[in-house]
Amino acid sequence: MKRSYLWILGAAIIAAGVGCTAQKSSIDHSTVSSLDLNRYMGRWYEIARFDHRFERNLEQCEAIYKLMPEGKISVENSGINSITGKHKTSYGKAHAGKNPGQLRVSFFWFFYSDYNILALDDNYQWSLVGSSSPDYLWILARTPRLPQQTLDHILSIARKRGYDTSKLIFVRQ
Repeated sequence: MKRSYLWILGAAIIAAGVGCTAQKSSIDHSTVSSLDLNRYMGRWYEIARFDHRFERNLEQCEAIYKLMPEGKISVENSGINSITGKHKTSYGKAHAGKNPGQLRVSFFWFFYSDYNILALDDNYQWSLVGSSSPDYLWILARTPRLPQQTLDHILSIARKRGYDTSKLIFVRQ
């Protein structure tokens, strides 16, 4: 009898693992086919994001990218904690990844994460950014707000790629 329960428990664990894998693989992480790094540099305002610990409670968030010698990129992310009112800034570095719209970003020592530019306005006015994990998604723009029609378009792209856009937090700017 106990053996039957162990088999059922084992099968349930395997099924749950397969279900999670299938769900994660349903996200389209492919990047834009081309990226002009010089045009991508500069200030970006965070319009929306999935919740994660390193930006929790932050508002008025922005990122500044600067192209450095030898193709390196300096990254400065900042925001204001809505609870404490304190300004928080994180400094990092990045470099081009193996795909055209991919950067590899690090905020700690030599640990790098994927920064995948999933969609990009022709005039570099907005960007949809994800990673190799389905747990990260950002909508960035050159201005603190986007017209509703543009935002609806970006949300549609994210949904078509498999993201649950209901989980987005819209950042107060």
